[in-house]
Amino acid sequence: MGRMGSPKTPGPHPANIDFIFGMRECQIKYLESISANDPFSGKGVSEKDRNLSKNFPFGGLRSNTKHVVGKGVYGGKRQNWFYRNLRSIGFSVALLVLFFWWDSVMFADFDSLSFRRSTVIVTSSREGDRDPVNNGSSSLLMYSRLLNLASNSLAEQTNFGRVPNNTWEEPSSRAAMWKPCADRQNSKDPGISKNSNGYILVSANGGLNQQRVAVCNAVAVASLLNATLVVPRFLYSSVWKDPSQFSDIYQVEHFINTLTNEIAIVKELPSRFKSLDMEAIGSLITDAHLEKEAKPIDYANIVLPPLLRNGVVHLLGFGNRLGFDPLPPHIQRLRCKCNFHALKFVPKIQKVGSLLVKRIRKYDASRNMLDKELLGDFMPEEPLKQPNENKGVSKYLALHLRFEVDMVAYSFCEFGGGESERKELQAYRETHFSLLLQRLKNTKPVSAEELRISGRCPLTPEEAGLLLAGLGVRRETYIYLASSQLYGGQLRMKPFTSLYPNVVTKEDLLSPDELEPFRKYSSQLAALDFIACATADVFAMTDSGSQLSSQVSGFRTYFGGGNAPTLRPNKKRLSAILSENATIAWSRFQDRVNKMIKEGQRVHVRRYGQSIYRQPRGPDCMCRAR
Repeated sequence: MGRMGSPKTPGPHPANIDFIFGMRECQIKYLESISANDPFSGKGVSEKDRNLSKNFPFGGLRSNTKHVVGKGVYGGKRQNWFYRNLRSIGFSVALLVLFFWWDSVMFADFDSLSFRRSTVIVTSSREGDRDPVNNGSSSLLMYSRLLNLASNSLAEQTNFGRVPNNTWEEPSSRAAMWKPCADRQNSKDPGISKNSNGYILVSANGGLNQQRVAVCNAVAVASLLNATLVVPRFLYSSVWKDPSQFSDIYQVEHFINTLTNEIAIVKELPSRFKSLDMEAIGSLITDAHLEKEAKPIDYANIVLPPLLRNGVVHLLGFGNRLGFDPLPPHIQRLRCKCNFHALKFVPKIQKVGSLLVKRIRKYDASRNMLDKELLGDFMPEEPLKQPNENKGVSKYLALHLRFEVDMVAYSFCEFGGGESERKELQAYRETHFSLLLQRLKNTKPVSAEELRISGRCPLTPEEAGLLLAGLGVRRETYIYLASSQLYGGQLRMKPFTSLYPNVVTKEDLLSPDELEPFRKYSSQLAALDFIACATADVFAMTDSGSQLSSQVSGFRTYFGGGNAPTLRPNKKRLSAILSENATIAWSRFQDRVNKMIKEGQRVHVRRYGQSIYRQPRGPDCMCRAR
């Protein structure tokens, strides 16, 4: 994705409006000065102005006052001179009128252009707006004025060597007080039971991160029901189109051995159960039987009876079907242990993931616990070669930019594309979200403006770029982009890459041969993004509700040692800030954005009901240093 687009002939730059205003002001001031020294006004003319008037088109009309009140014969001569030069004078007057008319037209055009660029939403998606910071190339802009201010701010950082703020550090020293400890044995935990109630077979749906949550929840349910867990299966999805199974992504032996003291795990269902019709015997449990974030009592009432009766249950499509509270502390700790310790990527993924990290960092050794946990021996303790002294070791920021067409269409928001965009997204909804549209028929529609004000719209690449610029991230920073196909493609990315040209993806960092084994496996490709995001110096997200963002931020909290900052914007507050695009000063924009991010980085213990995968700080998952 890297450097998108190519330079084109520059169009009129909004910054040039100031120059035009200045020229016009100079013309007006000059004419005022002429008027101030006009002989008919009763004021004198300096020797300097008298000499200057000789070269002025109307210099013949400029004379000292004493010559005006002269003798009649001299007045007659002057009158004769006037008539002799009447044609020249008329031509000069017409030329001057034409000049001021053309100036007023140009001024009105540029003034109108400036006003249009100050509005929050651009109305046309096909013609787009003229990108003020990308050499005039066409792009869709929603906040042109702020984009200009951001571009100028980043240029000043480069020209004057300004040091950015502490974006690269976690703001609170208390973050380092929390240490990973879910893998420690606790004498109070009940441990594994010798008498199993039966086998639990889980088929998880979704993508990589949804499946990861399902696996950890299945481990917790097996312990809760005193059952033996069969290594989970992954369902094939028409959306993800990935046939990968557990053993294609995670190390099976490590998974079993890590949890061996807590629950019994087998690789396959015993042969006597394989031929059973699970639905016929009442052992098929689907999402329709269990509500989202179900409680332990639900499993005791719904899942345990067929498990005891038939010795096996099949949880089909098992996803987010176990709540975070209330749960016994040892079950909560087991979930943590599964997520952060038991699930390790297979060597194939670790190896290529390490290539990503090494190439963007320009350094080939482990730098922290995150590297070791995610990349294992493929990221050695000591560097294999010293970094180039001229280039040094580079830091990088990873950005999970969620702006795929399905998310954009599902939001019902508008993104500056006008009527053509609205038709395109509505057609996508009718094809892919027909049930949603049917359900919304009898409800009062919420306007696109209300959705944006309430913070329910996905952030565009342009908004993400403004956010990073407001935080002081330098223009030359390397940014790893983790995302699927962006809605709008290069056109949407141009505002971002105009601010941050060093955007790289796994396709940029890896050769076609290195990527080939992963091309048909979206979950394995997602695992590479997971690694690059989790091990980044800074991780930024545009949607805190996504599974990848939640999992990555949780990993960084758990293994980061208080030195793995995550930037998590509050979309409602950011929308309010961006709505002042036409008037807000850049310094004010920076202050408000920095305050918003810092408030989102406050260190606190996991709140009741909050995801333990996203927020592991708490006595059931992490230990606080004394």
